[in-house]
Amino acid sequence: MNSRIQSLIGLARRAGKVASGEAQVEALLKKRMGYCLILAEDAPGAQKKFEHWATDLKLPVVITGTKHELGYSIGLSPRSAVLILDQGFAKAILLARS
Repeated sequence: MNSRIQSLIGLARRAGKVASGEAQVEALLKKRMGYCLILAEDAPGAQKKFEHWATDLKLPVVITGTKHELGYSIGLSPRSAVLILDQGFAKAILLARS
């Protein structure tokens, strides 16, 4: 995982602008919330479940790192999905991706 993306996710978490875990991400996507969806590379079930949904909502998707790396970046247990709830953090993560 890109260290810049990892630090931005951590900053967003400390600012309270992150939802993590499949259940919480799903609940917020149903409410059409979020600006960027980050999925773990080693979570094909989550990718299949959320990519189609994100496409319908025109939500950018970043597939990066493992579940352990994603969980570590937000200071929690392994996570397969993280939803960024702030437009500024989402833009910064999308810029850092390239």
